Amino acid sequence: MAFGRLSSNTHAPPMSEINITPLVDVMLVLLVIFILTAPLMTSAIRLDLPQSETGEGGSAPQAIVLVIDAQGRWYLNDQPIVEYSLREQLTQAARRNPLTELELRADATVPYGRVVEAMGLAQKAGLSRIGFVAEVASP
Repeated sequence: MAFGRLSSNTHAPPMSEINITPLVDVMLVLLVIFILTAPLMTSAIRLDLPQSETGEGGSAPQAIVLVIDAQGRWYLNDQPIVEYSLREQLTQAARRNPLTELELRADATVPYGRVVEAMGLAQKAGLSRIGFVAEVASP
């Protein structure tokens, strides 16, 4: 063997095995990407999927309206109501149909705590569907 030259008479035998290291690296990167993006994809869109024919027929969700005016007074379906009676009415509505939706209309000047109090009353009564009603801003 001469200085600076590689010998050309010895050849390495051909490799008969597949190198899977790059494949494993790519698969691990894809796994990390899916782990990070899966929670974002599931929480981005909320859907109420239709029920199959085996579900209850004819039980359309009902809605009751709870209004909180600027003075903090409560009105259930346009009738003035106090907190004790409100609890009873919400509990009865939840017993009749657990899919009943509470439409919450609050004045813009109502403190946030009063709105949260109304939401808590509804959830304690068994109503889990709460909709917030707002006006569309004019351009």
